Amino acid sequence: MKSVTVRVMPMLLAAAFVSTVGLISPTSFIQTAQAAEANRCAHELHAFTYPLTATGTQVDSYHGVKVADPYRWLEDANSEATKAWVIQQNQFTQDYLSKIPQRAAFMQRLQTLWNYERFKAPIFAGNRYFLSRNDGLQNQDVLYTMKNLKDTPQVLLDPNTLSNDGTVALGEFRVSPNGQYLAYSVSQSGSDWQEWRVRDIATGKDLPEVVQWTKFTEVAWKKDSSGFFYGRFDKPLDTGKLADVNYYQKLYFHKIGTAQKLDQLVYQRPDQKEWGFDPKVSDDGDYLVITVQQGTDNRTRLYYRDLKKKNSPVVKLLDSYDAEYTYMASQGPIFWLRTDKDAPRRRIVKIDIREPKKLIEVVPQGAHTISESEVVDGRLLLTYMKDARAQVMQYDMQGKFEREVDLPGIGSVKGFQGGQSDKETFYSFANFTSPSTVYRYEPSSGKSDLVRAPKLAFDPSAYETRQVFYTSRDGTRVPMFISSKKGLKLDGNNPTILYGYGGFDVSLMPSFSAGNLAWMEAGGVYVLANLRGGGEYGKNWHEAGTKLKKQNVFDDFIAAAEYLHANKYTQPSKLAISGGSNGGLLVGATMVQRPDLFAAAMPAVGVLDMLRFHKFTIGWSWTSDYGSSDDATQFQALYAYSPVHRVKGDTCYPATLITTGDHDDRVVPAHSYKFAAALQAKQGGAMPIMIRIDTKTGHGAGKPISKQLDEAADKFAFLSRVLDFAPSLIQK
Repeated sequence: MKSVTVRVMPMLLAAAFVSTVGLISPTSFIQTAQAAEANRCAHELHAFTYPLTATGTQVDSYHGVKVADPYRWLEDANSEATKAWVIQQNQFTQDYLSKIPQRAAFMQRLQTLWNYERFKAPIFAGNRYFLSRNDGLQNQDVLYTMKNLKDTPQVLLDPNTLSNDGTVALGEFRVSPNGQYLAYSVSQSGSDWQEWRVRDIATGKDLPEVVQWTKFTEVAWKKDSSGFFYGRFDKPLDTGKLADVNYYQKLYFHKIGTAQKLDQLVYQRPDQKEWGFDPKVSDDGDYLVITVQQGTDNRTRLYYRDLKKKNSPVVKLLDSYDAEYTYMASQGPIFWLRTDKDAPRRRIVKIDIREPKKLIEVVPQGAHTISESEVVDGRLLLTYMKDARAQVMQYDMQGKFEREVDLPGIGSVKGFQGGQSDKETFYSFANFTSPSTVYRYEPSSGKSDLVRAPKLAFDPSAYETRQVFYTSRDGTRVPMFISSKKGLKLDGNNPTILYGYGGFDVSLMPSFSAGNLAWMEAGGVYVLANLRGGGEYGKNWHEAGTKLKKQNVFDDFIAAAEYLHANKYTQPSKLAISGGSNGGLLVGATMVQRPDLFAAAMPAVGVLDMLRFHKFTIGWSWTSDYGSSDDATQFQALYAYSPVHRVKGDTCYPATLITTGDHDDRVVPAHSYKFAAALQAKQGGAMPIMIRIDTKTGHGAGKPISKQLDEAADKFAFLSRVLDFAPSLIQK
C-alpha cells in the first residue's frame, strides 16, 4: 500500500494565554485562543508521511441531506484492504512511539506501581467466602475460596491458565445456593460474548456443559441448585460475529448436567426485537423476577414468575415503561424496589404483588442521588452520590434511618453485597491516590473492620485531591476533581490530563489507577470532570446531556478546560483530553469543535460516526442517549457534532492518539479507523495524528495487565513528547 505525504504546521501556543486567574471574559478568552491558533499555524515545521487511506465515492442521503462517507470500506474488518491498513497504521504509530526516550522509564515505573497485591471485596455464598486477588502483574485476577476469613485462600479458578497471553478473562460468577457449583463466564480477546461454564467447587473440575451466545445478562440459580436462568441471543453468522446487530434476546433455564440444546425457553418477545431480560431469584426461591430492559434506556419493566407453581405464567407486574424499577429483595409477596418514579434522584418503595398498582414509599427521595442499594441482615444499605462522592446510609426495611456508615474518607465504595439473612457484608474503598482497601461491615452494630490493605510502592500522603465547581456555558454548576502532588504551583505550566465521560447515566467517582498515579508522580495533574449526561445528580442531570441536548456535555468539557486555563493549573500547550467509549465521543467532538484549547487528544474505543453507530452489534441500544439518524430532527443534531463528519481541512488539530481494539464488538473499531483517516487527511497543524490498534482485545473489559501496561506507557510517552515536558520519574 502506498504512502502519502501530508504537509503540517507547528503547534506554538502562547504562554500568556492565561495571564489572569479567573478574570478572563468569554470574549477575550476566545480572542486570545484565536491568536494562539493563528500563531501555532504560522510556520511550516515538517511533514509526517502517513499511510495512504483510499477514499471511496459513497454518498448517503439523510432526509434530503447528502453526506459523503469516503471511508466506508474500513467498516469491513475482514477485508484484506482493511487488514493491510491496520498493519501500516500500527507500524507508523509504533515507529513514532518507540523512539520517545521517556517510554522505557514510564514502563519501568508503571510496572513497579502496578505490582501490588490487590483484592476485591469478598462475598459469602454457599457457606464459603469467595474473593478475587491479583498478586500484582498477573494478567487476570484469580478467584479464591476459603471457609473462614482466617483461612489461607485456595485457588478455585485461575483465568491465567486458560490462554498463553492472558486474553481469556473471567467475567461474572455466581455460586449455587447449596454451595456445590460455581457458574462462571469467560470471554476471549475482550469480546462482549460470554461463555458460561459450571465448576464443581469441591473438586475444582468443570462439568461438561457449556452455555454460549450470551451477553449483557446475569445468571440466577434456582433455590434447589438444579440449574440457572440466563438470557441469550441466537447464534450470529460466523463471518460477522463481531459486527452483526444483536436483537431478540430470550430467557432460558439451564439444567445442570444437560446440554444447552435442551435448555427450557422461559420467556421471549418475538414482537419486541430490542427487549432484553435480566433474571433474579428471590432469596426464598419463590419468585423469578425478570427485569425487562430496552437497550440502555434507564426505564424498565418488571415481570415475575411464581416458582412455587409448576408452569406458572410470567406476570407483568410493572409494565407501563414509565420509570426505572430495580428489584432489591422480597418477603413473601412484598417486593422492595429502587425507582426513579416521581423521584429523579431515586427512592425506595415496596409493592404487594397482589395489589400491583400501589407503590408504598419506604425511603423518600433525598438531597443526593441513590446510586446503589442492597439488603443485608434485614436492612437497607443505600449508597448515595454526594457531589460525586460516596455516602452510605443504613435503614431498616420499613425506612427508619439507623446510621451513616463511617467511610475512611472522600472516595468511592463497591460491595455491600449479601442476602437478607447474612450478618455481615464487605466493601472496598478507594480514591484517586489510594487503591482499594477492603473492609468487613456488620449492619447490626455499624462496625467496619479492616480486612485487607494493599502494600504500596509510593506514599499516598504525598498527593492530594481537591474538588472545585465551575460554570458551564449555560450557567450550570459542574463539579470537578483535580489530583496532583501536594504543593502544586499554579503557574500555568503543569502538564494536565482532563478526563470525562458524560453519558448513559454513568457516574464518575474517585477511583485509583496506577497509571494515573505514575502520571502525577512524574509531575502531571489528573483532572476528572463530572459532566451532564452522567448520573451524578440523578435523572435530570442525565437527561440534560442526551439526544438534542448532547451539546451540553461538550460545553461542560470545554468549560472545564477554560477553568483550568484561567486558574493557571495549565495552559493549552500543556493540556490533554482523554476519554473512552462515550468518553471517546466526548474527546472527538470537543477536539474538532475547539482544537485551540488542547495540545493533545486521546479518544479511546470511541463512538465517532454518529450517523451509523446503530447499525452494528448493540449500537442500536444507544439511541436512548443519542437519538438516531433515522429521525430527521435527531439527524440534524447528530450530524452537527459527529466527529467523523466535523473534521475540516486546514485546521490545526491537537496531537491525537486514537486507541481501539481489533476485537471490539461493542463499539466496532471502524469508528476509530474512519476518524483517524479523516484527521490524517485534513490535519493542518504540526502535531501527529495516529491510531493504536491493539490485537486480541476488545472494548476494555478483561484486557490483560501486560497490554494495559504497554498502552499506558505508549500514552504517557506520547504526552511527554507532544506536551513537551521532561517527567521526573522515580527509578526503583
